[in-house]
Amino acid sequence: MKILFLCTGNSCRSQMAEGWGKKLLSGKAEVFSAGTNPGTVDPQAIKVMAEAGVDISGHRSKHASEFKDVAFDLVVTVCDKARESCPVWFGKAEKLHKSFEDPPHLAKEARSEEEALAHYRRVRDEIRDFVAGLLKGDK
Repeated sequence: MKILFLCTGNSCRSQMAEGWGKKLLSGKAEVFSAGTNPGTVDPQAIKVMAEAGVDISGHRSKHASEFKDVAFDLVVTVCDKARESCPVWFGKAEKLHKSFEDPPHLAKEARSEEEALAHYRRVRDEIRDFVAGLLKGDK
């Protein structure tokens, strides 16, 4: 099974989902992530994933077009903007939408680094729980 996690920037939520997917779905699925308008991988996402034992420090942000020739079984949009602009060329892949709050956006209002990281950790854990249930039918 091939799964693509898609968001706008491919910098945080989809990167976390890819990291969790590679860890939790190893041997069951090939997992990738991309963005509709990629930027760079968020250092805070790397930090909180490392705290949970998942190394995404070697990840890079990728444009969805890099995968236009891949036959995915499942494409999961993890933000509303990506859902709205999800490329139609994903063909017969099952499409699933699960919106997660945007940690960098939430962190802008934080009064300290610890408060900012708390947003990242909460979303990281929500994504972990979602990914863990993907192949069990807990979508």
